[in-house]
Amino acid sequence: MSEQIQAPQEGQVMAEKLTGSFQKIQKPLLLGITVLALAIGGWWAYQEYVQKPKEEKAAEALFMAERFFGQDSSRLVLDGNGSAKGVLYVINNFSGTQAANLAHYYAGVSYLKLGEFENAVKHLKDFSTDAKQIQLLALGCLGDAYAELNKKTEAIDAYKKAAKAFDTDENNASEYLFRAALLAETNGQTKEALEIFKSIKSAYPKTDKGFQADKYIYRLSIEPNDLSSK
Repeated sequence: MSEQIQAPQEGQVMAEKLTGSFQKIQKPLLLGITVLALAIGGWWAYQEYVQKPKEEKAAEALFMAERFFGQDSSRLVLDGNGSAKGVLYVINNFSGTQAANLAHYYAGVSYLKLGEFENAVKHLKDFSTDAKQIQLLALGCLGDAYAELNKKTEAIDAYKKAAKAFDTDENNASEYLFRAALLAETNGQTKEALEIFKSIKSAYPKTDKGFQADKYIYRLSIEPNDLSSK
């Protein structure tokens, strides 16, 4: 009989302990939920009332610069024409927006065309996108800017990344790999050059660069000897 009475008493003690434990954590738990709710609400408010209007203003400011870019007016792309803003204005005033990110691409390509290669590198390095075609072109232009600065190692790396960014674009991917191979050869990296030419032939055999790769593969595959040095 005493055992039957003891069991409920033990159960009651355990329940009281659990209740006490929950009461101890209830306050910090509710506080944590409140903080999380406020954080989510704050994030939503920031996106809706700060970031969204900022994105809209940045896109509006970029509109004419994009038209100048299409007209190949590089200086107007950068600085605008007085009534319309250029991409440098968008970059400086709307940092963190999608428009500012795209403005870095326009700026980099424009500086490349103007022969200001250091500035081209600066802006192209700051640009990134999930659009594979544009990313390929941006990295390819970055390689061109490095090559103009005689930074061959960096140029080779950028060209290879360009090809990898959108490897199903056979013409552009093979073109940038070809540039990487030529630079590697002139930089004394003949083994790497040969491997790149072989990769072009293997991956893009029907492209113009795929056809051209044959003669480079043949030439680089021949071991130097007394006759070849004369």
